[in-house]
Amino acid sequence: MAVRPKLRRRRRTKIIATLGPSSSTPDVMSRLFQAGADVFRLNFSHGDHADHAARFAMIRDLEAKFDRPIGILADVQGPKLRVGRFSGSRVHLQAGHGFRLDLNATPGNAQRVNLPHPEIIEAASIGCSLLLDDGKLRLRVLHKRGDALETEVVVGGPLSDRKGVNVPDVVLPIPALTVKDRADLEFAVSHGANYIGLSFVQRPEDVAEAQALVAGRAWIMVKLEKPQALDNLEAILALTDAVMVARGDLGVELPPEEVPLAQKRIVRLSRQLGKPVVVATQMLESMITAPAPTRAEASDVATAVFDGADAVMLSGETAAGQYPYEAVNMMDRIVARVEQDAEWRALIDASRHAPEKHAAAAIAAASAQVSATIGAKAIVAFTTSGSTALRVARERPAAPVIGLTQQQDTARRMAVVWGVHAMVTPEAHSMTEAVNRAARVALTEGFAARGEEIVVTAGVPFGQVGTTNALRVTTVK
Repeated sequence: MAVRPKLRRRRRTKIIATLGPSSSTPDVMSRLFQAGADVFRLNFSHGDHADHAARFAMIRDLEAKFDRPIGILADVQGPKLRVGRFSGSRVHLQAGHGFRLDLNATPGNAQRVNLPHPEIIEAASIGCSLLLDDGKLRLRVLHKRGDALETEVVVGGPLSDRKGVNVPDVVLPIPALTVKDRADLEFAVSHGANYIGLSFVQRPEDVAEAQALVAGRAWIMVKLEKPQALDNLEAILALTDAVMVARGDLGVELPPEEVPLAQKRIVRLSRQLGKPVVVATQMLESMITAPAPTRAEASDVATAVFDGADAVMLSGETAAGQYPYEAVNMMDRIVARVEQDAEWRALIDASRHAPEKHAAAAIAAASAQVSATIGAKAIVAFTTSGSTALRVARERPAAPVIGLTQQQDTARRMAVVWGVHAMVTPEAHSMTEAVNRAARVALTEGFAARGEEIVVTAGVPFGQVGTTNALRVTTVK
């Protein structure tokens, strides 16, 4: 059988690219995919359902053209907390002066403004902070009554209509999913979204609500952007399918010096639990307007790769930037270069977690060790739901992972998982059939040549979820 290499990445860490005005044509999407985008993100904070439906169709056309599964992340907006309007559209708040936030809808001035969120007034306490306009202004609550908060301006500056409000010190009694989010979620899932990005998560109950609505039709990817979520991190990660370190919003509510530590904690715990983890926001921010990143941005991407994140994400760089192709290409180059470094492999091996104490985890760990010992060219994981491939990826093996599944949705979900080259194949009915098919795929996809060895993992009997219990070594013929 002739070797027929298909499009495959030269790196393990995946890349997510956000679509928007700069990247929503078939030609640009095709260039982004060929440059390295493994998953496309649709941001439901912008655009209408018709816009997103067109993007869904273009992505699936692209998938058919290249015969490679492409993941789609539908990122729902979440609650947006904002102040009201001002009589002159804009005021300047002076540090040390008083400022009232109230339920009065009358346009505001330099002394007060409408806060159309009674739940914030109810939840706030004396001494807590309110952040306005992405944290540029800071207020401290001095007095509280049923319809208003009297505050002192700690950090002043200009404030205009409808700027955002963040409340980092308290858990707000607000659901993570608004009426708009529920409609967007159902639209996205019905159009084949593979992951739902869940914003404004504070408690495990927020994840459980989204899981009930999705009902297994997509993976929930929790966006960790609230300090309250970090207080409930273990419980939230136990319920979610995947994780995003949303550093933009997280950086508004946390002191800047805390964000890198939070990122490392989230990545470490997600890896321990085998949950795909994405590092996002401002990774190559300067490339929105420049054809090359800063050295600090290149180092930021490298840090996420050294930490073992499953994926890194581009936001405005590809959605609205002037250089979307160059941004994806640059991220691909940075990731690939880091992964060629011996120090990267040493750090990944040193940060590997002990396997969980059950047979499936033991088989996954053994596949990584056996492949390293014999120098196998690939680990082929047969997976129905994706759990086998996830467990193998958790081990961060030196050999590439080929995820074979009969489920197209599973193959698309694997697009975000570290090191997994996913393919849709017919279901195997015996271990002998699985081993033979694994060898053929490793050959035709260009992972192994004749006479080279691969490791095969599967669950017997085939077709049952969560039954990973078999490991074989075979030579490609």
